[in-house]
Amino acid sequence: MIEVMGLTKKFKEVTAVDNISFKVNKGEIVGLLGENGAGKTTTLRMISTMLKPSLGTAKICDLDLIKNPDEVRKKIGILFGGEVGLYDRLTARENIKYFADLGGLSNEEANRNIDMLAEMLDMKEYIDRRVGKFSRGMKQKVAIARAIVHNPEVMLFDEPTIGLDVSSSAIVQDFILDCKKRQRAIVFSSHSMREVEKLCDRVVIINKGKLVYEGTVEDLKNENNGEDLERVFLRMVGGKNE
Repeated sequence: MIEVMGLTKKFKEVTAVDNISFKVNKGEIVGLLGENGAGKTTTLRMISTMLKPSLGTAKICDLDLIKNPDEVRKKIGILFGGEVGLYDRLTARENIKYFADLGGLSNEEANRNIDMLAEMLDMKEYIDRRVGKFSRGMKQKVAIARAIVHNPEVMLFDEPTIGLDVSSSAIVQDFILDCKKRQRAIVFSSHSMREVEKLCDRVVIINKGKLVYEGTVEDLKNENNGEDLERVFLRMVGGKNE
């Protein structure tokens, strides 16, 4: 579903991502891990066609992201952490419907998908309210629904639970696991090692733009005598990036 091949991104004299390769299979969640500045978001932006690689490429559902960017965009849903960028004067439903229209869905299909997502993400109570006064958690769930309303085969989540309370985080995590059951290929970025252990089948660890580990969480812990994942991660990245 996702095959990353030697992705590299240079900004003038700085190499933000340096020759990274990995795969994500159908029905698999792969955690993309690294400290701030390690190159995670740049990698996700290249996979999503938002940034053009300096070198290398990736295939999404056998489509090359450089040769077929428009077709690739139809296959993916992406949510970046930070500001969700919703239209405050529109209702949650209208925000999601706008992106469904951009994705080429019919009214019937869009409304059906929105109702399903409202149920799955526990948004039925406020789906027809304007989002301007929503809490951070409510906005984040609307942003997730907006990103995947077109039912993409590939999902890219960059810290989707950031700023959420425990109950909202649990709903989002359960939703991601449900997407896995539906055979989606998922790249998931998080700073919470507990969340990574709960959700991810494999992890890809990046440090200063370079890939330093790819494998299962269980194998990583076994290779380090069963040590706590957070301690293993911190030792591998060698402290904070500049």
